[in-house]
Amino acid sequence: MSASEPPVRGHSLITSVADGADDAFAIRLAGMASKTVARSRGRTSRSKTASRGGIRSAKSARRPAKSARRPARRRDHSLLTSAGLTCGRALRATWLMVARGTGTTARSVGRARDIDPGHRRDGIALALLGIAVVIAASSWLDSARPVGAWVDSVLRVFIGSAVVVLPVLTAAVAVLLMRTEPKPEARPRLVLGAAMVALPLLGLWHLWAGSPDTPVGRAHAAGFIGFAIGGPLAEGLTAWICAPLLFIGALFGLLLLTGTTIREVPATMRALFGTRMFDDVDTGPVSYEDDPEVGSVATEDFSDGYYDDPSGYGDDEAQAWPSASSAVGIDDSPTVPEPAASRGRRGVKSAGKVVDRVVEGPYTLPSLNLLVAGDPPKRRSSANDQMAEAITSVLEQFKVDAAVTGCTRGPTVTRYEVELGPGVKVEKITALHRNIAYAVATESVRMLAPIPGKSAVGIEVPNTDREMVRLADVLTAPSTRRDHDPLVIALGKDIEGEYISWNLAKMPHLLVAGSTGSGKSSFVNSMLVSLLARATPEEVRMILIDPKMVELTPYEGIPHLITPIITQPKKAAAALAWLVEEMEQRYQDMQASRVRHIDDFNSHVRSGKITAPLGSQREYRPYPYVVAIVDELADLMMTAPRDVEDAVVRITQKARAAGIHLVLATQRPSVDVVTGLIKTNVPSRLAFATSSLTDSRVILDQAGAEKLIGMGDGLFLPMGASKPIRLQGAYITDEEIHAVVAACKEQAEPQYTDGVTTAKPTGERTDVDPDIGDDMDVFLQAVELVVSSQFGSTSMLQRKLRVGFAKAGRLMDLMETRGIVGPSEGSKARDVLVKPDELAATLASIRGIDGGDDGDGPN
Repeated sequence: MSASEPPVRGHSLITSVADGADDAFAIRLAGMASKTVARSRGRTSRSKTASRGGIRSAKSARRPAKSARRPARRRDHSLLTSAGLTCGRALRATWLMVARGTGTTARSVGRARDIDPGHRRDGIALALLGIAVVIAASSWLDSARPVGAWVDSVLRVFIGSAVVVLPVLTAAVAVLLMRTEPKPEARPRLVLGAAMVALPLLGLWHLWAGSPDTPVGRAHAAGFIGFAIGGPLAEGLTAWICAPLLFIGALFGLLLLTGTTIREVPATMRALFGTRMFDDVDTGPVSYEDDPEVGSVATEDFSDGYYDDPSGYGDDEAQAWPSASSAVGIDDSPTVPEPAASRGRRGVKSAGKVVDRVVEGPYTLPSLNLLVAGDPPKRRSSANDQMAEAITSVLEQFKVDAAVTGCTRGPTVTRYEVELGPGVKVEKITALHRNIAYAVATESVRMLAPIPGKSAVGIEVPNTDREMVRLADVLTAPSTRRDHDPLVIALGKDIEGEYISWNLAKMPHLLVAGSTGSGKSSFVNSMLVSLLARATPEEVRMILIDPKMVELTPYEGIPHLITPIITQPKKAAAALAWLVEEMEQRYQDMQASRVRHIDDFNSHVRSGKITAPLGSQREYRPYPYVVAIVDELADLMMTAPRDVEDAVVRITQKARAAGIHLVLATQRPSVDVVTGLIKTNVPSRLAFATSSLTDSRVILDQAGAEKLIGMGDGLFLPMGASKPIRLQGAYITDEEIHAVVAACKEQAEPQYTDGVTTAKPTGERTDVDPDIGDDMDVFLQAVELVVSSQFGSTSMLQRKLRVGFAKAGRLMDLMETRGIVGPSEGSKARDVLVKPDELAATLASIRGIDGGDDGDGPN
């Protein structure tokens, strides 16, 4: 081998050795050479990054000659692998697509908002019926193969031979779904009760079958579930102890399903097997043809208007509540009501209901069959869909990333819920208030930003087909029947469809205001009938003040009255002063008895813990609650503002624990009628439609009442709440009022108290400040005006009090001498030295100078 020849590589070595050696040795050398070539390739590939230039090009040029066969094998392997991976990816993509489509379809069906809830409920019931048919065919008839055989096998693994009763139970659940109304609050109780009945019964079935251990034996017993429940208990406690325990569990589940407690079981059994059995034998079929009240409940239709005879409601309700089509100028397809049969059943059922209150004595509460039940609530209609589309169109036009996700229909308005996209401000929705009102063709659009308890903005739009909320429906609602307090009054129905009633003792005083025709007087009538239907004269007494002389006339002569209905403002002021004295007398008795509330005092009197001292002629009796209702506060404030305000403030400040409650109603909620002192001490407010934003702020301290649409549409702000509740007030006709009042008059006569409306003699004022003289009333008004406005101007006193310049200047000088305003600074207004929160103390000090008018009565 010459020096010019290239180095000997593997193939040349194999050739040279193979020529002169045997075959076996040549094969071994060939294997060694192959390993050497493989190692050299590995070193060459690892050194590619470090080596550059000619070495890299030489190695790459020689590489195809040394590995001539490997690329072919690599291509074959990559083709098979690629084909397999492609098939796998295709199968995986197909599976994901099918799964995603199925899930999307299921979610869209579950979240379908355009499907009526009743149709959705019927669909579930029909699906359960179909499942019952399949199970019956597979377990009873051994048909529907091959699916039926698979279904039967799977069910027998879990519940065993109990599969034969499963079709009947499934069909029964389907029928109940179709025939009953949805009760979301009862759903957890029903599910838990069904589980508590089914699981112990399967355990008992397993014990009855002999506690089999094999899968075949369990399939003919109670399946795996019965084995899992009954097996461990039988092994640990024996079957004789296990069986009673399982029976007790099933009994508890039955009580849950029926919503009955053990204490109520005897009465329920007597009602089922005693009274009804003999009633069916004795009375025979029931006929309602001779009962005009029941017939009116079942057949009367009130969809055309709210008032049957609006003339009986005086000036405040002179304008009848019009039909829904005239209230809101939007044409809409009518909402489909409930069938007439169900409407009749509901009316007849409600006619016989009585409030579940136990009263003592011969007096019985008026039956609620005197009241007319309302129609079933209306469901979502096509008008709601059109409104949602209109709101969505406005959002799209102004490029707001938001969508209407649902709606809640109430009796008066429907609230549409709008959810915002990420990064969208709530102000973008509220700024479109006028545009949305234009799109839905109404100006009475109210926005909630956000809805309390939800991450959504609420848009409340009036319904074109309003519902009437009847007082009978509110009084017979479960929430009202559960509260046995005699002071519970019916308010109406909120936007969620829930009936609203409230305990007057928890308010404890109420301010009701609204413009003419807003529904204020109708609410006062509903409140009075609620009290008459729930309270006896021994429990609740009333003082009715009616300056209009016509609003409360139907209640003249009811046994609950302390004094005849008061129509003169001077007598009204005297009655309020008498109420202050009554409050003080009650507090003295409570102090002597060492109790803090009138309820505790009454309970001690009934139990005999409180008795009159020896030698005393007094006889202790339980104090009744006293409810004073002022139908028009503005008339009283114009006639005797000082006396009325003093008495109202005293009562509202202290009378809660004494069982005295005040209801003030007015159709002119201005600052001179609802003064700061009155509003501060009346924590609960009910605002109906007002004519301006200012009136809304006077009543509720916030906007909202000016957006109400009238005819009973109101905002209720209870004590301690930050957001008002929108509700439709309960309505009652004149005929119902007369019927309830007549039922009360037939049982008892009113027992009036003497001296309630007699003005108390004040005597001569020997200690009147000579500087004030006879101008005390005007001076007090001037002080309140200056301190409230924080503006000490003589010209303002001239304009507001309608006095001359000399008298206004004298009043200003009197305020300066008493430290209310600062000295004169020429033409500038005087500095006011008394803050608004110090006004009450200032007025009290001035009245003390006056000589004894501490608010107990007029001077």
